[in-house]
Amino acid sequence: MFQDSQKSVRECVGVSKSLMPKRSTLLALVLGGARRLHVSAAFNAKAKVAMSRFEPSSSINYEELHEKINIVRKRLNRPLTLSEKIVYGHLDDPAGQEIARGRTYLRLRPDRVAMQDATAQMAMLQFISSGLPRVAVPTTIHCDHLIEAQIGGVEDLKRAKEVNQEVYNFLATAGAKYGVGFWKPGSGIIHQIILENYAYPGVMLIGTDSHTPNGGGLGSVCIGVGGADAVDVMAGIPWELKCPNVIGVKLTGRLSGWTSPKDVILKVAGILTVKGGTGAIVEYHGPGVDSVSCTGMATICNMGAEIGATTSIFPYNHRMKTYLNKTGRADIAALADEYKEDLVPDPGCEYDQVIEINLSELKPHINGPFTPDLAHPVSEIGAVAEKNGWPLEVKVGLIGSCTNSSYEDMGRAASLAKQALDRGLKCKAAFTVTPGSEQIRATIERDGFSQILRDVGGVVLANACGPCIGQWDRKDVKKGEKNTIVTSYNRNFTSRNDANPATHAFVTSPEIVTALAIAGTLKFNPETDYLVGANGERFKLEPPNGDELPAREFDPGQDTYQHPPADSTSVRVDVSPTSTRLQLLEPFDKWNGKDLEDLPVLIKVKGKCTTDHISAAGPWLKFRGHLDNISNNLLIGAVNVDNNAVNKIKNQLTGEYGGVPDVARHYKASGLSWVVVGDDNYGEGSSREHAALEPRHLGGRVIIVKSFARIHETNLKKQGMLPLTFADPADYDRIRPDDKISITGLANFSPGKPLKGVVKHGDGSQDIITLNHTFNDNQIEWFHAGSALNRMKELQ
Repeated sequence: MFQDSQKSVRECVGVSKSLMPKRSTLLALVLGGARRLHVSAAFNAKAKVAMSRFEPSSSINYEELHEKINIVRKRLNRPLTLSEKIVYGHLDDPAGQEIARGRTYLRLRPDRVAMQDATAQMAMLQFISSGLPRVAVPTTIHCDHLIEAQIGGVEDLKRAKEVNQEVYNFLATAGAKYGVGFWKPGSGIIHQIILENYAYPGVMLIGTDSHTPNGGGLGSVCIGVGGADAVDVMAGIPWELKCPNVIGVKLTGRLSGWTSPKDVILKVAGILTVKGGTGAIVEYHGPGVDSVSCTGMATICNMGAEIGATTSIFPYNHRMKTYLNKTGRADIAALADEYKEDLVPDPGCEYDQVIEINLSELKPHINGPFTPDLAHPVSEIGAVAEKNGWPLEVKVGLIGSCTNSSYEDMGRAASLAKQALDRGLKCKAAFTVTPGSEQIRATIERDGFSQILRDVGGVVLANACGPCIGQWDRKDVKKGEKNTIVTSYNRNFTSRNDANPATHAFVTSPEIVTALAIAGTLKFNPETDYLVGANGERFKLEPPNGDELPAREFDPGQDTYQHPPADSTSVRVDVSPTSTRLQLLEPFDKWNGKDLEDLPVLIKVKGKCTTDHISAAGPWLKFRGHLDNISNNLLIGAVNVDNNAVNKIKNQLTGEYGGVPDVARHYKASGLSWVVVGDDNYGEGSSREHAALEPRHLGGRVIIVKSFARIHETNLKKQGMLPLTFADPADYDRIRPDDKISITGLANFSPGKPLKGVVKHGDGSQDIITLNHTFNDNQIEWFHAGSALNRMKELQ
């Protein structure tokens, strides 16, 4: 690490000393490069241009942020929350932008973009279709989703590189061609890489993954989006976001004993439910914040995605400064100190809702099964499971993932494993460990944690998402066999981890997972219950302990980063027309200027319908770059209200039953567009835009539901679909699975004006229902053009 950072950057980019302004105008600059080089330095406009060849970089001008905040504060004439400061500090036009929480759409200028490999394929294909020569903002691709957990980290990574060579080559060459940094397979999970390299107080980052809010642990506004949103930012177009409401969570007291940062968000999820944060940023504040480590704050923000929040954030404090210092960004920490007033909420600011949690009274929690908001104190889960007939035996305990794979997490888990080993015990359950990054893997290996976890029975997996997203070749139970697993992950929808709908998955902290894996049962409460050692003596586990950060420097491990070249004219990006993994995109058709008449109901969905139900992950991830092939999983996990079956719907043209994608293709081939009818919070979960691209590709035009999850609603708009909601939720019950629906009023389609739905029943009767929408003028232009990408091309 350099001592004279200004000299270092001058040497790197050839900036003369005369171009270096005084400290008051510093730009915080983070470089991701070989061996995680991190440098911060001062640049004026000329010097900033010189830096452009060193993309990906993330820069924020704290002076500009400060000026924009002051402009907006004077206009609104009130104190601002922290999230308002950072969001409004990135407005394209702070002087003229209409600002009203929960109502107006903001035009923003994010600082950078990050994409994981499963979503980057479609995002880069869309960017290629735009015809633009190079990304306009610093952008990175992270290879973390395509590595399947089978045997162990080394073997699984080697196999993934072989199986996914075509996709990795496409992403690497597309990144090099268009100025995008490339983190190779094995580098780690996108959110951990961002925390270690690119997040810092005050930055605004968008990522094509729903758990991008992880960066809020470093005082960043990091928001999960679909690939089309990322393309807008990569193209230099202002990005639209509905002005978020702000939910305040006041923390008092201190964390101690078995209670961990994960328990904060497990508790909040139980309070707000999976849709309680929709349209809002969750902002943590209060005296209890200082008892939470920086990586612990990231854990809390990460799982905020499970309550539908736009993002979550913590105020800048000494825990963030310590983390920045330890990850080679001391100069950024010094700058953040100078501008600290812009990185914390104003005194007297107002929240739309306030939740208060006393950390001193908070107990360890475990949430599930089948939904992340079903919260239970660990002390009660055994009795609840018995009452509900949930399997008590813990088959597998899984720790790590983007939510809980920090040095502190692994150290605390290892402290429990060491206690068991000292008494001659190993885990009764199978046990897996997923390091969040190559830096974490190398450091916990060096410091002995990995060996302790292996000795207690653990298998250390690759630095990747793995079982958290269904990339798990599980062999110990058969599909349909009822069983229980406990994880430190963030999401536990039906079939998500292992494609088995009978698996009861619970999410909790790494400490509780480790304790339950050792005990082998949900009935074990580590705060009160005893284990029996190999010598026959009873003992209680002492509360977990672990250092927040390593005493020595982090070990960066292997260099896994590829810089884009300064000159990419010779770089070729090839997509074979015969590939089953990749497919160039064809533009969707424009609106024909007419109402949508007599659309058959493809499926009326019953109950929860997440993006996992709409476009499953797991084995389907290999087709994420091939729209036609991935469309064969459209809604195959959704429950049909007509027969309570999955992937079995009636074809209105033939009267026969078939799979959802098959019937959709038959309608499309017959020249029929179609509509899907759904329930509440439709599309919750992942940011995957495939859940919007697939219905559009197979002929869908309209999705009518009681309510949408934020990201999915936006993704549907981006692809020229009509996401509509029942003005009267009871109208859901009026629609029958064999109905035909017409959408009228499209000639006068305008913001705030509902559309009409004419529902024609098989018996000749009909109902007329009112359908609401949230389109603004720009988004209506997307619909008219056929997609946001089509509209972008029209404007070039």
